[in-house]
Amino acid sequence: MGTMVKVGMADLNVCLPPDSITTLGLGSCVGIVLYDPAKKISGMAHVMLPDSSRIRNNENVAKFADTGIQELYNRVIKLGANRSALIAKIAGGAQMFAFNSNNEMLKVGIRNVEAVKNKLASLHIPIVAEDTGLNYGRTIEFYPENGSLLVKSVGKPVKTL
Repeated sequence: MGTMVKVGMADLNVCLPPDSITTLGLGSCVGIVLYDPAKKISGMAHVMLPDSSRIRNNENVAKFADTGIQELYNRVIKLGANRSALIAKIAGGAQMFAFNSNNEMLKVGIRNVEAVKNKLASLHIPIVAEDTGLNYGRTIEFYPENGSLLVKSVGKPVKTL
């Protein structure tokens, strides 16, 4: 049994077996796992916002879907992942608060999921599993040895993707 690598909010990291990787507290944020099943190379990002170009102080590339996924991709490739073998699993993007508004800026979870899907599509990385949306937070754990993503939510059964 290896170490559980922790990924904070607006953070990312990579992982090889026997280690596993986790991030806590995905509300409107999205957790993205990139994984090469043959080489068992994986990485995880915890993105908070969809687009770095709309924010002035955006030095933290892991904070945004567009730059965070690109950096995660670069790191798993540098570790030796095969570009054409990469797959993705995603979780999060919840609408944590109920409100009556048509203001798209308030729908951060939905916008994050859309931005994540667009960036992964631009990199030609298929999403093979997802647990997104709804109105509750998630914690995820990824195990590169067998490729399983555990999704934990308060008051709900653990999901394995």
